[in-house]
Amino acid sequence: MNVYKAIILVGGPSRGTRFRPLSLNLNVPKPLFPVAGHPIIWHHLEALSKIKGLKEVLLIGFFEDSIFHRFIDDAAREFPKINIRYLREYQSLGTAGGLYHFRDEIQRGDPQQIFVLNADVACSFPLKEMMKFHNTHRGLCTILGTKVAREVANKYGCLVAKPESNEVLHYVEKPESFISDLISCGIYLFDCAIFNEMKKAMQNKKNQVDQDQFMDHDDQLRLEQDLLRPLAESMKLFVYVTNDFWRQIKTAGSAVPANALYLEQYLETNPERLLKKESDGPTIVGCVYKHPTAFVDPSAKIGPNVSIGPRAVIGKGVRIKDSIILDNAEIKANSCIINSIIGWDSKIGTWARVEGTSITNDQIVITQNGVKVPSITILAKEVIVRDEIIIRNCIVLPHKELKTSCHNEILM
Repeated sequence: MNVYKAIILVGGPSRGTRFRPLSLNLNVPKPLFPVAGHPIIWHHLEALSKIKGLKEVLLIGFFEDSIFHRFIDDAAREFPKINIRYLREYQSLGTAGGLYHFRDEIQRGDPQQIFVLNADVACSFPLKEMMKFHNTHRGLCTILGTKVAREVANKYGCLVAKPESNEVLHYVEKPESFISDLISCGIYLFDCAIFNEMKKAMQNKKNQVDQDQFMDHDDQLRLEQDLLRPLAESMKLFVYVTNDFWRQIKTAGSAVPANALYLEQYLETNPERLLKKESDGPTIVGCVYKHPTAFVDPSAKIGPNVSIGPRAVIGKGVRIKDSIILDNAEIKANSCIINSIIGWDSKIGTWARVEGTSITNDQIVITQNGVKVPSITILAKEVIVRDEIIIRNCIVLPHKELKTSCHNEILM
């Protein structure tokens, strides 16, 4: 039987700036932020656990080792057939540098092929389909691709491929002008011969430094520019195009639409995970996830696309839609939460309203010309909103008490 391995690239703390203010909770880095009731990378693991012959998943990044201990322990119980480990880089090595640095560890056990998944994506993960396609061509890599709107394509890695074979002819990371509406999803399947290509890429970087005395040598290796682009030029890169759901989770607000996508997937694949309508329970609209330890008053109306975390308390007459309610949050009577994230241990008073604006897949800018752009409202850890206060299109940093209504602000 063929042996497979998988790598999840989890990054590190210096990349957490766009996920603020949620990333300010140092115990919950972005890869462990709960979406649809589970940490973001739990969804990756669930998909990988269905691959026959996949025995080990390595998390590679430069967070402190202790950050992932509890998650790995929990995941080991839930996915007992997979060995899950965290390998910490000694510094930020780039999107492929960690793969090259830990190449001996990755190749231990002689795997035939290796999945590499970026942590910051929400996806249906058609991994079996990728494997089937990969085995039909002679390339070193199959990249998962999807089509996006022409006007936003240049925010991603763009692919130009032969229509008949899906062989990638050209790869450009975030091009200045339009090249293609086919983009990389940040999910790859490599043959182990890829490490020879990485060695060549590192040597090329060293040669460039030797030729240019003003260029600094570093150990960073970029998967996109240093590896995929040369693979395309040497006709060793192919793309498997998915029409199923995919989106990035770059900013804190983008967790809300990702949450909706996973909840809708549950409806088809795991309906038992969703909160069911009961005659003596709250009114449920669409897809809702509630942790077993959370309490929702029977007079509340919840959904669609809502996740309620552990020990959260939802009071009488509360209305919540398109939102994530995190651990130990309390929403008091007759309050309304729409397009928002309510942070850990936060408290919303009676008759209060916390509301944001739904965002597109591509909204990364928080302010424009000094003005807060309307987007998901985010309350970080331990925020208190007093009774009858309205918070609209705001980002609120931890440990704030809001006694007056606020609109379109970043509240420090």
